[in-house]
Amino acid sequence: MAESIEEGALVFVADGEDGIGSVRRLLPDENALLVYIENAGDFVIPARGVRTVHSGKVVLDLDHLPPEVLEAIGNARRSEYPH
Repeated sequence: MAESIEEGALVFVADGEDGIGSVRRLLPDENALLVYIENAGDFVIPARGVRTVHSGKVVLDLDHLPPEVLEAIGNARRSEYPH
């Protein structure tokens, strides 16, 4: 990763997209992050689930995330765009 991850950093699925949450806590013993995802709560994201870190942003690697995290990401912005 280009820079270190800090608590409070915004989390994204891609550069140029809206943020989907933020880093709550670093979990060095688990080589993971605790991430709050909007409309879903807190999830443990393994370090391999992080594509890059830059400019205070954490960009996730969707290919390395568990199904429950992918589902939460899919619902993160739903309240802003009602059916």
